[in-house]
Amino acid sequence: MKDLIAALPEGRVVTDPDVIDSYARDRTFLGPGQAAGAVLARTRDEVATTLKWASAHRVPVVPRGAGTGLAGAATAIEGCLILSLHRMTAITELSPADEIAVAQPGVITADLDRAARAHGLMYAPDPSSYEISTIGGNLATNAGGLRCVKYGVTRDSTLGLEVVLADGRVLNTGRRTMKGVTGYDLTGLFVGSEGTLGVITEATLRLRRAPAEPPATIAAEFTSFRDAAAAVAAIIAAGCQPSMLELLDRATLKAIDDWKHIGLEAATQAMLIGQSDAADSATAIARMGELCEENGATFAAVSSTPQEAEELVAVRRLAYEAKERLGACLVEDVCVPRSALPEMISAVEAAGARHDVLICTVAHAGDGNVHPVFVFDRGFAEPPPQVWAAADEVFRAALRLGGTLTGEHGVGLLKRRWLALEAGPVVTGLQREIKAVFDPLNIMNPGKAI
Repeated sequence: MKDLIAALPEGRVVTDPDVIDSYARDRTFLGPGQAAGAVLARTRDEVATTLKWASAHRVPVVPRGAGTGLAGAATAIEGCLILSLHRMTAITELSPADEIAVAQPGVITADLDRAARAHGLMYAPDPSSYEISTIGGNLATNAGGLRCVKYGVTRDSTLGLEVVLADGRVLNTGRRTMKGVTGYDLTGLFVGSEGTLGVITEATLRLRRAPAEPPATIAAEFTSFRDAAAAVAAIIAAGCQPSMLELLDRATLKAIDDWKHIGLEAATQAMLIGQSDAADSATAIARMGELCEENGATFAAVSSTPQEAEELVAVRRLAYEAKERLGACLVEDVCVPRSALPEMISAVEAAGARHDVLICTVAHAGDGNVHPVFVFDRGFAEPPPQVWAAADEVFRAALRLGGTLTGEHGVGLLKRRWLALEAGPVVTGLQREIKAVFDPLNIMNPGKAI
């Protein structure tokens, strides 16, 4: 470690165990291994120097951003070097003419969006943690968010990347143009790779024209979670094209109400929050309200001011923190075809009842991405058997319905035990071969994602 300390500017390498521990975990319950040290990089060259040293000494490297991940991808492993990118915070370019931004990995997602809006643009991906999560972490997990029903996930807004490979070489992928098919899509490969192929040190990101007016917002309440899911399917089938369509179950709403006192009605079992930012948003929202009522909504109201709309969306963004107040959380994010959402919701409810597990569920309902959160008592090294059994049932149901194990959180450590069910031997083998091309020594976040 002394030669790495000498090779980097003063203060970049951390060896104090207490400080290292503060960089060793994400937002999961997983306990980290004991890392050998941490590097707090500020430049691409410092990242390259770090990876060259790690390759020469066969030291595993765990890259991380803000540590807001929910799958264990940024959890330290025994003997690793943690490589933190949270100090790389520059937006090096923002071009209104080309509608692109170039940003370092430590840029907070919401800060990039605010910078874009100063030019009448927006950065579309907006995970619920957008005020604290970083662009690098979003890229590593291909994060989605509340607006992805209309604008897609992080990969859909990523045009090009600067990546430092395991041996310290610098790779530039992609382009600055809206179109381009030269060669294989290495940009798409790195987005969602969870730090297992290299370290992203800069990204060229697509911006979009911000809506001229604040979006119209609707909130509908249901006495059945499945009815709410059926309303979602009807809204999508009718072509309403919402820019947001979020679903919260009774357990989640109660957790929020116990904390923030939102006035939850006794009969309410689910809430659907929808938005439209289209030019005819009022018409679209009115139609969404009709479809909610046709599918059993007991109440549906359209916000009358931008402040009311923000308050409704804020309820959705409080969901995870409210559930953390209840206990330790195993947070999952299966995704199914949108037409299968009602059946997926029923499967989650059945798994909770069968195994006597509290499951609080929210969903990016417009794209079929369901977040069942399995709550258990704190103090356990990992979830008790009944929680894993309920989770297993939920995962298998998602695959049976033509879905996937993860829509946006990534595999990390938590989902590796189920990977073979979805990927199969041919895909698994090819993915390992791809990993070996970029990381032949297997030092990049080993044991994660694949």
